[in-house]
Parts: sequence; structure tokens; C-alpha cells
Amino acid sequence: MIRFNKFGILLLALVGVVFFHSCSDDILDLLPEGEVANVDELGVSGEESRLFGIYSLTRTTQVGEWNRYWFGSIRSDDAAKGSTAGDAAAFGTAYNDFQYSLNDFISQSWWDAHFQIIFACNEVVNNTQALEDPTDQDFVIESEARAIRAWMYFELRRDFGEVPIITVTIDVPEDTYAPKSSVAEIDAFIREDLEYAIQYLPLSWPELPGRATVGFANAQLGKLYLYQQDWANAYDRLSEVINSGVYSLDPDLSNLFENEGDNGPGAVFEIQQLVDGLQRFNNNYFISQGVRGTGVWNLGWGFNVPTQDLLDAYEDGDLRRANTILTSGEDDGGFGGGILPESPPLAQPYWNRKAYTRAARRTEFQVNANLWENIKIIRYADVLLMAAEAANELGMSGEAVGYINQVRSRAGLDNLTVIGQAEVRDAIKQERRVEFALEESRFYDLVRWGDANTVLGPLGYQPRNAVYPVPQKAIDESQGVIEQNPDY
Repeated sequence: MIRFNKFGILLLALVGVVFFHSCSDDILDLLPEGEVANVDELGVSGEESRLFGIYSLTRTTQVGEWNRYWFGSIRSDDAAKGSTAGDAAAFGTAYNDFQYSLNDFISQSWWDAHFQIIFACNEVVNNTQALEDPTDQDFVIESEARAIRAWMYFELRRDFGEVPIITVTIDVPEDTYAPKSSVAEIDAFIREDLEYAIQYLPLSWPELPGRATVGFANAQLGKLYLYQQDWANAYDRLSEVINSGVYSLDPDLSNLFENEGDNGPGAVFEIQQLVDGLQRFNNNYFISQGVRGTGVWNLGWGFNVPTQDLLDAYEDGDLRRANTILTSGEDDGGFGGGILPESPPLAQPYWNRKAYTRAARRTEFQVNANLWENIKIIRYADVLLMAAEAANELGMSGEAVGYINQVRSRAGLDNLTVIGQAEVRDAIKQERRVEFALEESRFYDLVRWGDANTVLGPLGYQPRNAVYPVPQKAIDESQGVIEQNPDY
């Protein structure tokens, strides 16, 4: 049975938070919405009800939709567009072939959704700061909103570079626009939000998994420092997460991308995906990555598929390969579905196993598509490998290898021995690739390492492709207040 918790029940009671945008949507449609129904029965009100609305928005807007992997995975050497040749061909040209567009729906809705959540966070932050006599709980609520706002701004700066910093509560149309801030200014703003949140967030929410924790805030801040190559501060923040004793690697790799692994021991932060017998909630994130076939193999749309290059990147004996890649014409690896059809008739030779579900689960819910798996935003393995990277750059290669070996051991691989800094750096790059394949990590890693030109150049990548152009619609609606990125 699907396991529900109090947080899940609260989310199921949210109303007014599902938005289906067309390309002509006005940004005023993105103002915060999402009150909780039956607040007396649920025991929440005021800013906490708005906060739960923010969590719901992470799932029901494009922040929790297929936009994630178009930006972070399909732009890498690990993944191809997938599906059939003609399906979403224009998006494939833009993201798979690095022919970015000023007017595509994916980038526009990605931009809009992040600011929609930022606006909702601003309302909670500003309302709690206006309280004359705030309680400890008010500080926690504000910190949760700040942690999510920091996450939104980190993703925006990673994809678009310079973006506007907006902190006001939106009352009039003009409030939704501001000139772009520099990446340094955005980073300082993110850091301020996370440092505030770290003061007040709890280590865990035993009865309410899915809410932001101090581990989430520290991991985000450590990642920000990693992108800045501030190794000492990255190491300190990530060490806080490791030493908290809250997290561990789930020993069973097959649990990671199954309902049984949702909110597991390695979950630092996940977008909560809830489903019941009526399929009350779902989005297209996993559905769009499912095997595209017919009959019992009609599991999804077939996007974000592994490349042969990714397949070849796995060492012999690496258990992660079978937990990442499904192969047409072969058995599904013990997950109960049997042998996949050949390709053809399937359109692709390989499919994303992380979007796949056990056949028994599909039978239980009488639905083929994956509607129930949480979207992993930060896993403990990520924290370990980021800490390894920071430690290695600080000259602590032995400690770095220890973190790497924790990840390798779960994958059934032999431990690495302590080797030189350059070799450890290469080992970290390898482990990050095979551990987080198809999880929106590879493209960003290649860019921040300075490897994108070498690795992705043969696929069409140019230096300007490190950031996406600002959607033209946002520029037009701001009447030129927001300027286009250089080289576009």
C-alpha cells in the first residue's frame, strides 16, 4: 500500500495550486495562490497554510515537471531527447542540439514557475517578518520559505545566469519586474536566505517528511560554495550534513527509485509525489520518461533516454547500471515486467530505469504510468561526493576517497586506494556521472568543471550555451526592464 503521512494528507487538502499554463499566460497569473481547505480540521492556518501551498507548488508547477530534465539531463552526454523522432522535435533541437530558442515553452514555463514560487515565498517571509511578537514556530515557517526561495534562485542562476532579485509581496503588476542582478549578488542573496534558515530549521520532521530541514539548507549552501569553488566553506557546510547523523545511504539501490525509497535514509530533500487509488495527484515528470510502447509496455512518453556513451561509462559489476538503464529486448532486471520488446518496434534501444516501476505496483493501482515516486532534489550520495570534491581540492585526498568509497561500496564496486589529487578529481567526476545519471546533474557538473566545451562540443555546445537566454516573453512583458543575456 502507498504510505501516507500527515504531510501527505495536508497536501491532499490543498486547493487552488494546480496551474496549466499556455504560452500566452500573463505573469499576473503566477501570483501566489494555494490556501488549505478545512484548516480547523487539519490544524494549520495563516502562514503555515500558505507554506503548505508552497510545497504543493513545487509539484504542481513546472518546477516538478519534465522541464527539469530538459535543462539538466538532455543537454548532457548522458541523455538524448528520446521518444520518436517527430515527438517534441523542436524541443529536441533546442536542448539536445544546443540551438537554444528565445520563445520555447519549456524555458518560459521554467522561468515563470520559479518566480511563481518565489512570489509565494516572499509573501510568507514578509508576513512573518511583519509580526509584532513572532513565535519560534514563526521563525521556522519563515526559514522554510527562505530555504525554498534559495533553491529557486539557485536553479534560476544556474540556468539563466543573471536574473532579477524580487523580494516584495506582489500587489501590482510592476512588482513582478526588476532589473537583473549579477550572479555574485544572487549568490549573496541565496547565502543570506540559507544562513538564516540554518539557525531555525530542525534536523528532521519525523511526522512530516518532505519539509525543509537544516540538512537541506546546509546541503544547498555547500553546493553553492562548490559552484563558487569556495572549497573551505563548501567542506564545512557539507560536513555539517554528514556529521548530523540524520542521513545514510540506503543499502538497497533498487529502493532509491521506488515508492519504498521515498523519504528514505538518504533523502535530504524530495518533491513529494502522492497518489491514491483515485490518482488524485500526479504530474508528468516520471510519466514523460516511461517506456513508450503499447499494451503492457505503454508506460509513458519515452523522453530523457540513456545514450550509448552513458552505458559505456559504467564499470563491470557496477550495480547502478541496471538501476539506471533498461534495454529494449532484455529482461527488466527482476522488476516483474519480463522482457521488453525489441527496438524496433520500440523507438529507443535504452530507457530510463529510474522512471520505471515494479509490475506489481502497476497492477496494484491499475495504471501503467509512474504517478507516485518522489522527485529527488538532493540525495545523501550527492552530499558525500560534493564533500569529497571539496576535501580533495583542500588537499585532503584520503578523506575524499573515503567518501567516494561509501558510494562505490553500495554499487558493488571495489574501494579505491588513496591516490593523487588529480586522480581523485577524475574519480569524483566518474562517480558523479554514474551515480546521478539522468537526474539533472551532469550538464551542470560539466559546465562548472570547465569540461563542457571538450565533452559537449562535438554535440553542438558552444561557450554561450552555459546559460539559456532569458525568455523573450519575460523581456517583452517587463517593457525592457529585464535585458537579454549576452550573445543572444
